[in-house]
Amino acid sequence: MVASVPSRATITEMTTLTDNGWARHALAVLQEAGHRRGGARTAVVQALAGHDCAVTAIELDDELRRRKPAVARASVYRALEQLEELGLVRRIEVCRGTAGYERVDPAGHHHHHAICRDCGRMVPFEDRSLEQAIGKLSESIAFDVSEHDVVLRGRCERCTT
Repeated sequence: MVASVPSRATITEMTTLTDNGWARHALAVLQEAGHRRGGARTAVVQALAGHDCAVTAIELDDELRRRKPAVARASVYRALEQLEELGLVRRIEVCRGTAGYERVDPAGHHHHHAICRDCGRMVPFEDRSLEQAIGKLSESIAFDVSEHDVVLRGRCERCTT
């Protein structure tokens, strides 16, 4: 059975843009929470600002080890934990027990994910009609939805051919 997918006209795939505004916001929140502006924490924030979608701790670690000075793996995990506790990143399961970390936009803008079960490829997307449907559902069940996360799992185009 093949799942129905909304037409391409309603889905917008995301592009990578560095979000310096998010980085400034995250560093300010960390400072307000009493965290010093450490080199490792700042490096993790700056690296996350360069990703528009979830990235695993291992991917961040690999990226930050190539920088000078390198950032220790334990520092990457510690920084991600602090960022998650402060609501600056969201932890999502991306593939077979592997967690990804994605920055949270302070204005509430977000996207969803389609994740390939075979290769782990993640495709971020936005869909206005999906957001409207969630709003209507919220009203019909008299439930104040404060957040939601939609993850589509299946096989990507590369793995089905």
